[in-house]
Amino acid sequence: MTGMSRARVARRIAAGAAYGGGGIGLAGAAAMGLLLAEAHLARRHVGNGATPHVPNAEGRYGHGYDTPGASPLRLTMLGDSTAAGQGVHRAGQTPGALLASGLAAVAERPVELRNVALPGARSDDLERQVTLALADTTRLPDICVIIVGANDVTHRVPPTRSVRCLSAAVRRLRTAGAEVVVGTCPDLGTIEPVQQPLRWLARRASRQLAAAQTIGVVEQGGRTVSLGDLLGPEFAANPRELFGPDHYHPSAEGYATAAMAVLPTVCAALGLWPEEERPDVTRREGFLPVAKAAAEAASEAGTEVTAAMPTGPRGPWALLKRRRRRRLPETEPEGATRR
Repeated sequence: MTGMSRARVARRIAAGAAYGGGGIGLAGAAAMGLLLAEAHLARRHVGNGATPHVPNAEGRYGHGYDTPGASPLRLTMLGDSTAAGQGVHRAGQTPGALLASGLAAVAERPVELRNVALPGARSDDLERQVTLALADTTRLPDICVIIVGANDVTHRVPPTRSVRCLSAAVRRLRTAGAEVVVGTCPDLGTIEPVQQPLRWLARRASRQLAAAQTIGVVEQGGRTVSLGDLLGPEFAANPRELFGPDHYHPSAEGYATAAMAVLPTVCAALGLWPEEERPDVTRREGFLPVAKAAAEAASEAGTEVTAAMPTGPRGPWALLKRRRRRRLPETEPEGATRR
């Protein structure tokens, strides 16, 4: 699918989400293909429905930056198993821990991490998660990171419904004063065991959803980072643990790769990243209609999209950025309880 056609589809999905439509989504052939792919890979799953283990990474990071009388930054993770950190054994290997320690180092300020993400969650679970995140009005988050979408694709949730739920979650968090960064749906077409044409269908569905998610998030004042094929090598290395509830398990290296892509945008949202917000033409950054920026980001992992101008000749515009990444140290939380 070309960038222009993907932008058109993304606009249609986002419009359907905003105005209550439910009929715009995957073509029937794509939905059937994903159904067959899921059925085929379900036979390859390991695990017997046991409660998934997720290391408890909640706690305070950057204790060395403590200043008497100063409160820590508060970071909350929401979404599915990727946001929760399922599949690794140490708390410090989870994306939440990596982001918290990286943010503390950049801000030179302690970071308090909370994680309400749920393995196997789809976008319709975000309403419950946001309620949890905002329950304590004395400790509201400064920034929230949401990673969601893969389970929506594998369970054939209409993209309009997915985007509507995600947009509502971003709106609630922004209204509460939190900055929001969304890691959009990863490119499920990178999974090696999936053969053509199912691989093409999986890629098409996940990239369509990622682009539509970007439009919905940016319109509500959030920022997105495309996960794209960042996790592709991890999927290829773990083909028996994918495409199903609680079986979306990147390795520690996979989580580190995703966290490195998301951290610059998290810091930029808080005004902490040292790079200029203006586009760098040498890195092919620039202002684009939001749908075109969304489609381009869906095709290139690690690309950030944020709102720029409220209107233009072709609707709202966005700034597309390709921020430089930093390798993150693996850090354990200080004083956190263990599950």
